[in-house]
Amino acid sequence: MKRTKIAAIDVGTTKVCTVMADIDRSGGLRIVGVGVVPSSGLQKGLVVNVNEAKESIRESVRVAERVAGYRLESAYVGVTGRHITSVNNRGVVAITRNDMLVRPDDLRRVFQVARNIKVPSDQKLLHVIPRNYIIDGQQGVKNPVGMHGFRLDLEAHIIIAAIASVQNLTKCIRGVGVEIEDLVLEPLASAEAVLTGEEKEKGVVLADIGGGTTDIAVFKDNTIYHTAVLPVAGYQITRDISIGLGLSFELAEEMKRKYGNVNPANKDKGEPERTLTTNGHSISYSDLSEVIRVRVEELLSLVVLELPRTDYAKFALSGLVLTGGTANLPGIAELGSELTRLPVRVGVPINLYGVSDNLLDPAYATSVGLLLWKRRNQGAKSWQTKGGLRRFLSQIFRLFGRKSIE
Repeated sequence: MKRTKIAAIDVGTTKVCTVMADIDRSGGLRIVGVGVVPSSGLQKGLVVNVNEAKESIRESVRVAERVAGYRLESAYVGVTGRHITSVNNRGVVAITRNDMLVRPDDLRRVFQVARNIKVPSDQKLLHVIPRNYIIDGQQGVKNPVGMHGFRLDLEAHIIIAAIASVQNLTKCIRGVGVEIEDLVLEPLASAEAVLTGEEKEKGVVLADIGGGTTDIAVFKDNTIYHTAVLPVAGYQITRDISIGLGLSFELAEEMKRKYGNVNPANKDKGEPERTLTTNGHSISYSDLSEVIRVRVEELLSLVVLELPRTDYAKFALSGLVLTGGTANLPGIAELGSELTRLPVRVGVPINLYGVSDNLLDPAYATSVGLLLWKRRNQGAKSWQTKGGLRRFLSQIFRLFGRKSIE
């Protein structure tokens, strides 16, 4: 059976993950190569040292290629960072033909109107995602082609990114000999890996808590409603441990990974105080847990403040899904439920085949999601799912001597 080769590169603050896979004609995804290495040259999702970032990417690609047994030529790449902003916008066009029949050209026209917003000169549209069509006031139309009406409205979710930030990331990827198939906002990718269709339909909040950023995506009625990126994540937890307990940053990270728990030891039960010792340093387990809990509480509070509606409990009936490496902290789901009064679970990529054992972890939601994003959108029309993105890439690539991606 013929299989299509695809790949994804997630360039994170703490790690670079390259995943190579193939898709058969039935849509089955099989992982054939994985390369995970510590990242350098990135801070809060942004490239701060091109050469260091490029070498981390190069090593990650090399490891994945060695496992897969063939060269990686192009990949889907995740984008995040505090430069990301989003807005919902509406476009309206009239259907003036005598038969009042909506045709594909009308969808193209209303799409162009919806994406026509004022954007600063240093920023460009990354995604323009159709959310909902309305015909003569009739809400909830998913595909208006073939329907009759006089007025066609489109509600679209528009994601905007800084040109310079994406340009730096693009330079690093292409600098190791890998072409970019598409740039995908990371929480959109993570959602593909860990959310169910039912959750997206009822309403759900995704918080991908990585090393440098917390990426948020809110879904309702099976479409994207809101996206945001917070510059607070696992790094801040480690820094608090380092400062609060007098440890080096590296040792604080090791303690967090080995013993981290958001629930401090319950001294009221008469349990003896537990002491943790590593590399000659001793700290109290309850002190470590308390520092982590305080920072996680603050982080989850920021997630709630970012939600677009105050009645989020009624809006997001499926609750909150936590993913990303920091979601591995024991007790984080229970704490999230306690603070938000929402159902909370930890999202892990599922239904993976091949050499995918290492990917069954919240830390790799974005990496797997990039592949699933490709699979879901491979048959879609580019103007509908990636119109703004393709124009964005065309401008970026022209800066490097390539005229177009068409």
